[in-house]
Amino acid sequence: MSRTTNAVRVATYEECARVLADASERGQSVRIRGAGTKDYLGDSLDADIVLETGALSRIVAHVPADLTITVAAGTPFATVQRALGEVGQRLALDPPHASHATMGGIVAANSSGFWRARYGGVRDQLIGSTIALTDGSLARSGGRVVKNVAGYDLNKLLIGSLGTLGAIVECTFKVLPLPAASDGVRATFTRPGDAFAAADAVARTPARPVALVVDGKARDKWHLYVQSDGDPAAVARTCEIAAAAASGTGTAERDGAVADALAPLRELPAAAVGAVVRAALPPAAQPAFAHTATRVDGFARLVADAASGIVRVHVTGVDDDLVAAADALLAAARVCGGSARVERRPERLRARVAAWGDGDLPGLFLMQRLKAAFDPSGVLAPARGPVR
Repeated sequence: MSRTTNAVRVATYEECARVLADASERGQSVRIRGAGTKDYLGDSLDADIVLETGALSRIVAHVPADLTITVAAGTPFATVQRALGEVGQRLALDPPHASHATMGGIVAANSSGFWRARYGGVRDQLIGSTIALTDGSLARSGGRVVKNVAGYDLNKLLIGSLGTLGAIVECTFKVLPLPAASDGVRATFTRPGDAFAAADAVARTPARPVALVVDGKARDKWHLYVQSDGDPAAVARTCEIAAAAASGTGTAERDGAVADALAPLRELPAAAVGAVVRAALPPAAQPAFAHTATRVDGFARLVADAASGIVRVHVTGVDDDLVAAADALLAAARVCGGSARVERRPERLRARVAAWGDGDLPGLFLMQRLKAAFDPSGVLAPARGPVR
């Protein structure tokens, strides 16, 4: 049972910093919340104060000629993309929950989506940030120009921090022109190994697809989605390469609706219908992991960003089955040379199924040092991340 919390909605950066400073003085824990689309991430959400940043919603600066945009952290991603689209530009991100997620939440959760195959993730798009700290100050890193690379890049520390280091209040991103053309290929295979082999074949060419995704809902039916955009000739060539890569072991067809097919795959089913384990693997280890995953009791679906090695597995079943499946998948990821976390599970299992497994994470000591430096009182999301 979660404790009673006090929701505080802030309207300015300075107010956000004051709330954190007051909470630190009083020893009150704080959870930072934008639109709440990532509430399923991490362990306990218990906190004395929920600091809501949704009112920090505006485009601070957009310089189309410089290909940059600065936004307040509570600004919805969809709002930013619409504004950029009006001048023929876009953020090269396709995060889950794109219709509601806020920019600060996307950074704090490192929600990159499938486009990292071509454009990289949040860490490649974020060039500046402002963060409210628990001492009541506002710290700025980076800037509003793409070539601003002087000094330590503190922006990277915020990516994936889940609000455990400070409250992100402003972000600056690189933007790109809208592509002239977009198309895709959908290929079908009977074995996961063949789907991953075709994906690897495409990844090793100069084609540079926007997205390279393997999707399997049954042991004998697997899809490879290849999305391409850019110059029309380059898009056509990428589709030809993808179709050829699949022709030996599967069937392939051009599909201009691949982008639409990928949209729901970014958001596997909610925790109420099972659990989702997210693994980060060496790309070459994905077929072995998929082989193990399909044999876990309760296997429902596997979706892999094949170019980056980010694999999500959805399992279903009663509580004991979900716990056993999560443990098996976490262990399989380690055996394959990667790491994993439980990304979603029913709320009733939060205390029983730790998001970070046994807590033996690479770099945990460094995380602890950073947490002590940024939040010495330990008031920010004290039980949500891997550092306690």
